[in-house]
Amino acid sequence: MIQPIPPADRPQPLGERVSRFLFGGFLATHGAEERKLGTFEAVPAMGLDGLGSSAYGPEAALTVLLPLGAGGLAAVGPIMLLLVALLAVLYVSYRQTVLAYPSNGGAYSVSKVNLGTGASLLAAAALMVDYVLNVAVGISAGIGALISAVPALAPYTLALCLVVLAALTLVNLRGTLDGGRLFALPTYLFILCFVVVIVLGAWATLRSGGHPAPVVAPPAIPAATETLGLWLFLRAFAAGCTAMTGVEAVSNGVAAFRQPVVERAHNTLTVIVVTLGFLLLGIGTLARAYNIDAMDQSAAGYQSVLSQLVGAVVGRGWFYDVAIGSLLCILCLSANTSFVDFPRLCRLVAKDGFLPRPFAVAGRRLVFSVGVLYLAATAALLLIAFGGITDRLIPLFAIGAFLTFTLSQAGMVVHWARQGARRHGLRLGVNALGAATTGVALLVILAAKFAEGAWITVIAIPAVILLLRGIHGYYARLDEQLRDEEPLVLGRSEAPLVLVATRGWDRLTDKAVRFALQISPDVIAVHLLDLDGEDDEGAAGRLRDAWERDVAAPARAAGLNPPRLMLLQATFRRIHAPLLRLVERLRRDHPDRTVAVLVPTVAKTHLWQHLLHTHNAARLGQALMRFGGDGVVVVNIPWHLEPARVDDALIPEERRGEEAAA
Repeated sequence: MIQPIPPADRPQPLGERVSRFLFGGFLATHGAEERKLGTFEAVPAMGLDGLGSSAYGPEAALTVLLPLGAGGLAAVGPIMLLLVALLAVLYVSYRQTVLAYPSNGGAYSVSKVNLGTGASLLAAAALMVDYVLNVAVGISAGIGALISAVPALAPYTLALCLVVLAALTLVNLRGTLDGGRLFALPTYLFILCFVVVIVLGAWATLRSGGHPAPVVAPPAIPAATETLGLWLFLRAFAAGCTAMTGVEAVSNGVAAFRQPVVERAHNTLTVIVVTLGFLLLGIGTLARAYNIDAMDQSAAGYQSVLSQLVGAVVGRGWFYDVAIGSLLCILCLSANTSFVDFPRLCRLVAKDGFLPRPFAVAGRRLVFSVGVLYLAATAALLLIAFGGITDRLIPLFAIGAFLTFTLSQAGMVVHWARQGARRHGLRLGVNALGAATTGVALLVILAAKFAEGAWITVIAIPAVILLLRGIHGYYARLDEQLRDEEPLVLGRSEAPLVLVATRGWDRLTDKAVRFALQISPDVIAVHLLDLDGEDDEGAAGRLRDAWERDVAAPARAAGLNPPRLMLLQATFRRIHAPLLRLVERLRRDHPDRTVAVLVPTVAKTHLWQHLLHTHNAARLGQALMRFGGDGVVVVNIPWHLEPARVDDALIPEERRGEEAAA
């Protein structure tokens, strides 16, 4: 005897099997706490942006200093010192922010509570733009590092960028915890490799009196064409500030940590900031010692600064391959920070009604999938627009980050002032220093990068704010129209006028008419003539005769008011317009009665069935819902081609849960 297949073990449709393979199974809502991050997973999940910026921050500064020739290397040291000092201020400031807002200390939340809606929308728009740019810059920088090691791949720059973006999107749709664990190996390998490179390079520099002999000599530095001035120095500092992006990630993603939240967030922030500061100082010092300068990324033979540095310190052997491989991974994966924080930011903004509500809905893996997909799509457009070249994207970068730094720190100043300036004077002073320094840095970045392309960001941020306000306005109008503060009015009301859209007498029409007679004595079956150009008066007469015999007569025999048959002419073979006209006339003639339109349709369960049907019923239903008005109710009457079981609609996790409960 054949045993029935248990519900949880029934074969799944191919589409569901593919989805489970790519994205993993569904996670229960009560398991959300188990999906949160510890420090080990949080450093890869949230720190890759900050760690990866150590590669393109110093290189961006050196690129600006290229006209100085070898003289530019003398300026890069002081610039790195300024950046590390600014990093230290941000570190202390964000520790306080996490402590004050352990549930969510992002710039959007802090600004909303302390500075008002306008400031919070400015922070949200700046963060959104910055997160998209971070994805594009991180991936393009990673592919740039790959091309510097394998120049033959240069023609495929954009394609490689898009492949990496697709892979990151897929990983993040599987869940934040999965991404943190998957990226742990390249993250910690990168830290180890470049700590070793910097320590070995510093030791060689000390032993040689400041002039170490490179194992692989870097390319010669072009002759100087300019002298160092204040404006050029400020421009280089502004370019180097791209190394600061990602510092706010821990504060923005506090809600992703396991308990104890504050301790884990502080530990993660410490690891990220200390490592980033060490790398910035080490790269700046060794670049000068080994005479390493930036190169044109779009030119043949391009090598990144870190590629030159590793070659100069340890040569081009196996360690070079491992270090550059880990760098490539970190740069490409640095976009992961945006994939962690951007959907969470969008959820908060959507809950406040400034983004579409689907952004606030958790997907199958307890991540906000709509935010992940939106971020991937916008970053892809940006990569395509700029050809995947880092140098073209860098001028747009860092403005959003420093704007949110400033707003967050200013919000914290107000927070401590409300708590009591005397009691929290030191904390207030720290955040005030953070607001002042990041505000000045923001002005420098704006002035230095505006003509180079930063004007795009300056325009984009207000445009995003207008979009957010427009979405909020729509939801406000919707809520106003739907608001009903009166109790339910129950009184004697007439049965609805029921229209049944039919193409002839069959089992589907039979089911619809039987249901119509159960809810109203006034039923009209509507049939479209000339639907396929073959109906004539003879066909109409035969249809009326069949209706009288098969429908009207049995209804009278049962003591019911017989349904009427109405034949509508449609010049363009569409039932939409004549049926809508009929609905309009019925509503005008019977203003106190509801018009219910029953739309019979075949329930399709397979893709090939969708391809074999015209979908006229679906289009008719959409037209009725859009143009029918408030007095119209649309009801789908399904006919199932094969037995339908509720159990088949359940995912395996739900089935197992039901079986366990039983």
